[in-house]
Amino acid sequence: MSKALPLMIQGTHSDVGKSVLVTAFCRIFTQDGYHTTPFKSQNMALNSYITIDGKEIGRAQGVQADAAGVIATTDMNPILIKPTGDNESQIVVHGKPYKNMSAGTYRKEFFDTGLRIIEEAITSLSGTYERMVIEGAGSPAEINLSDRELVNMRIARMANAPVILIGDIEKGGVFASLVGTLQLLSPEDRQRVIGVIINKFRGDVQLLQPGLTWFEEYTGKPVFGVVPHLSNLNIEAEDSVVLDRYPSSQHHTKDIDIAVIRYPRISNFTDIDPFFAEPDCNVRWITKAEQLGTPDLVILPGSKSTLQDLMFLKKSGIAEKLEWLNRRTKTMIFGICGGFQMLGLSVSDPHEMESSNHYETGLGFLRLRTTITQRKTTVLSQGTMNFAQCSIPVTGYEIHMGQSLFEGSFERLIQTKNHEEGCKSEDERVIGTYFHGIFHNDLFREMLLNRIRKQKGLDEIKGRVSFHQLRESAFDRLADHVREHVKLDQIHWKMNEFQIKGVPE
Repeated sequence: MSKALPLMIQGTHSDVGKSVLVTAFCRIFTQDGYHTTPFKSQNMALNSYITIDGKEIGRAQGVQADAAGVIATTDMNPILIKPTGDNESQIVVHGKPYKNMSAGTYRKEFFDTGLRIIEEAITSLSGTYERMVIEGAGSPAEINLSDRELVNMRIARMANAPVILIGDIEKGGVFASLVGTLQLLSPEDRQRVIGVIINKFRGDVQLLQPGLTWFEEYTGKPVFGVVPHLSNLNIEAEDSVVLDRYPSSQHHTKDIDIAVIRYPRISNFTDIDPFFAEPDCNVRWITKAEQLGTPDLVILPGSKSTLQDLMFLKKSGIAEKLEWLNRRTKTMIFGICGGFQMLGLSVSDPHEMESSNHYETGLGFLRLRTTITQRKTTVLSQGTMNFAQCSIPVTGYEIHMGQSLFEGSFERLIQTKNHEEGCKSEDERVIGTYFHGIFHNDLFREMLLNRIRKQKGLDEIKGRVSFHQLRESAFDRLADHVREHVKLDQIHWKMNEFQIKGVPE
């Protein structure tokens, strides 16, 4: 018999806030004294989290594990799908690449294997934890996919989990979405839904009350709560769909102007999150050369297809503008992972791991050449950074399929236990590293921003915010917010009742 008492969070459609609410329940159950784990059987995302043993899972499950105060493992997300093209994805199983597959091939050939992998992960977690908060994906009422789905009601049945259905009122039509979803479920799966939560509400909840009463009478399902929209939550997002909602201004009034290149296949974009918490930093997303202007700092983030995004930089004119900025201004250019590779002399992909293009000349700012390899590097890293004539301890994580070799002399950036990592120009105006999370290092971020401030004749700012503390406070703030607006006692009672009575006949 499973030890963990499960609860599954599903939604009427994508982007209803499932990941955030799972994070909230992980924190709440942990605060209440339960040893809690998140779980998502199959995740599709380009934003990854590296476990302590150097394996790759969806970032949301890593963040949820952090909220629960437990060490993330691949059992929490045994299958990760990382899109590589319009109709192909890399399938990551228990943190390691399995193979690249089209959507049709995956659905046809991987189903039985996926079921076995998922069941083993649930069994492992159930024997270790007291609470398991399970996240679904998309909608459980996607009729065309229901016969071979691996992430919604089939998983609820496998884990014997009651389901809370989430509706997003921000998009409109929340009652229609909730009722329609329930109607399209099989009678057994409909009975598995113990109640609903309406998410992202803005306004006076009293005006919503007639609708809530009608819904409960019409469906027989309780509304566990109406959760208001919560702004400025410093918790990493996972899916690139949220980039359109990231705070960004093309007309900055703050001291430091930061431009982030948003290429089509951007990944691990949460590397820049710490800058949003800095009061003197304005962050702008750039997709066109004319948007660049003359920023203080340009960041080239990670990419799932370095060659294709490098071609985007050239075709869009951004590459030419970066060259002008490097020659004519004091703008600093910083590349991370795929962005680091683009800063070099060339990128080649002889095995077509990311693209059918075998070779592309780089931006030429750093003297390195990168070859995309068949072996993927996934590792938590730490070392000492050489920056501004100081040695700074830094941590991060690496996740890449490229090997970069330097030509001639170069300025080392980070010394790890086993190798030299990253490099920079002699004047430190161009910097590149494979370390994701590099800006989450508070001391380095402070020195970087103060260097820019000094360059602009501004006073330095000492003792900047601790991003780790900010993140922990955000988990608590989210938990407090959800506690205030949902009926936790009723949810606990329904969870326990479900395990006693099961799904009604």
